Amino acid sequence: MKRETGRYKTFTRRSAMLVGGQGLLLSALVGRLYYLQVVRSEEYRMLADENRISLRLLAPPRGLIVDRYGQVVAGNMQNYRVLLVPEQAKRTGEKLTVSADRTLVVLSKLIPLDDFQRQKVLREVGRKREFVPINVAENLTWEDFSRINVHAPDLPGILPDVGETRQYPLGPILAHVVGYVAPVADTDTIDDPLLELPGFRIGRSGVERKADRTLRGKAGSSHVEVNAHGRVIRELKRVAGHPGREVTITIDAQLQEFATNRMGAESAGAAVIDISNGDVLALVSTPSFDPTQFAFGLSRDEWNTLVNNPRKPLLNKAVTGQYPPGSTFKMMVALAALENGAIHTGHRVFCPGHTVLGDRKFHCWKKGGHGELTLTEGIEQSCDVFFYDVARRVGIDKIAEMATRFGLGSTPDLGLGTERPGLIPTADWKFKRTGERWQAGETLVAGIGQGFILTTPLQLAAMTGMVANGGIRITPRLIVPPDEAERASVRPDLVLDPEADPRSLKISAGSMAAVREGMVRVVNSARGTAYAARIRDKGFEMAGKSGTAQVRGISVAERDEGLPAIDTIPWEQRDHALFVGFAPMAAPRYACAVVVEHGGGGSSVSGPMVRDILLQVQKLDSGRKLRRQVADVAPPKG
Repeated sequence: MKRETGRYKTFTRRSAMLVGGQGLLLSALVGRLYYLQVVRSEEYRMLADENRISLRLLAPPRGLIVDRYGQVVAGNMQNYRVLLVPEQAKRTGEKLTVSADRTLVVLSKLIPLDDFQRQKVLREVGRKREFVPINVAENLTWEDFSRINVHAPDLPGILPDVGETRQYPLGPILAHVVGYVAPVADTDTIDDPLLELPGFRIGRSGVERKADRTLRGKAGSSHVEVNAHGRVIRELKRVAGHPGREVTITIDAQLQEFATNRMGAESAGAAVIDISNGDVLALVSTPSFDPTQFAFGLSRDEWNTLVNNPRKPLLNKAVTGQYPPGSTFKMMVALAALENGAIHTGHRVFCPGHTVLGDRKFHCWKKGGHGELTLTEGIEQSCDVFFYDVARRVGIDKIAEMATRFGLGSTPDLGLGTERPGLIPTADWKFKRTGERWQAGETLVAGIGQGFILTTPLQLAAMTGMVANGGIRITPRLIVPPDEAERASVRPDLVLDPEADPRSLKISAGSMAAVREGMVRVVNSARGTAYAARIRDKGFEMAGKSGTAQVRGISVAERDEGLPAIDTIPWEQRDHALFVGFAPMAAPRYACAVVVEHGGGGSSVSGPMVRDILLQVQKLDSGRKLRRQVADVAPPKG
């Protein structure tokens, strides 16, 4: 009996321990379930949704770029494209690439699709999951897009789609200024999720590059439900993105188009500046290129054609091209000598056709010489001997100091990223660069804008504007700040007072008046080098200065026998043709510079271009003022 009682007690203890253990396990399980279902329910619900719901970015429309009057110079247009969804093209028991290739062969009968494009698509098919759309062709014409839609039943897996691509209404006319967009490259820093979107494009040059962040906008989002394989089942929510902001530039698109057409097929650069506030009204480089080609994608042949063109269409000659200024630099030499007391406004020099320094002759462009000249006559007739004398008296360092005050030798910041500083040499610069001392003959050569000196058309336009406005510093600008663009399309005119303006270069009024008078006589005196290029319209007259920059030395034999006709000289050995001018002559408002590479004579080639451009900008301004006046007095309709 005792044995049975003991066995019962043992059984009871074991049962109790078993039940207790089960109870503990159950309690732990209930507690864990409570913890997961209640305490951390939100977290696990979120994880489940993340597996079920996929967040996808939506590219926003790129912001517009407009000129100073609101004309769109970079916008967006519909992009008709074709996508391939491999799984929808697949046939039972057939390899995915074989099915996709069969569809592409049929598609190639409807739109241009060569073997290279087909192989590129098939490589993508092999790399990506079968339900992911692959871009086959884009920027299709409406006719091609319509044809594909009509034949859609015979094109398994083909998905016609409409997106957006960049459009440049003025094409090559503003290519160097506006720039272009291109696909994101492997070397780009991915600091924005938008850059990871297939086919997304970013600014690669010009204003498109400088203002890319502003133009890019903010992405929208699409919440889609996906299955375990990542295939989209349905869209649950869509949040529109914020389009990029509009960017205003100071360019006058009408003037830009006129200037580009006027320069024609020449290899040339030009700049027009409003001297009252520094706004760049035109910035021309010819020949140019079509920026839309870059947005669509260049072929290898198209790229090689651009790169190998000897006239360098990809180079923005207005800000990147660096040229000897030739005689357009003589105003700087004159001002340096006047302001440093090396000469006075009544200084006279006799020109027999050359001057001698040591055992070397330095020739004037006029073989027989000019005779005796004053300062204004020296500028008017562009006498080289006169400026040899002036340069020798003042010295290279004083010339360089004056040129630097006028912005030469420094890089203007337009935001394009391609601006170049040119070069204004000094004696110290040469010694540091070559270890050799500056020679007196080099000063004479610098006195007529040759030798080491290099400038850009934009620098020459700003320099000319500062001569015209009495010596007030001009800071060229191209992009209008957003807050200013919202208040007005352009800056108001500034009152120019060289004596009171804090931007004054502190040059005496007498020196400036003497130099300006010489420029007036260049185009308005019968003895001026550019008299034939004068503006004949009353009230629109201009002042200017011609320049011809040698790109090769002239031998003694050539000089004695006479220089050959320009059309018998290889193009790359011909002189550069330069001209700078400002208008209207009585109350200067606009400055212009044109450099024609290997164009020949500045007064005969570049002078007429500057004349026509300055006349056009004044007429455009007059026409707009008249239209505003008519609008202000017109009675309300009705």
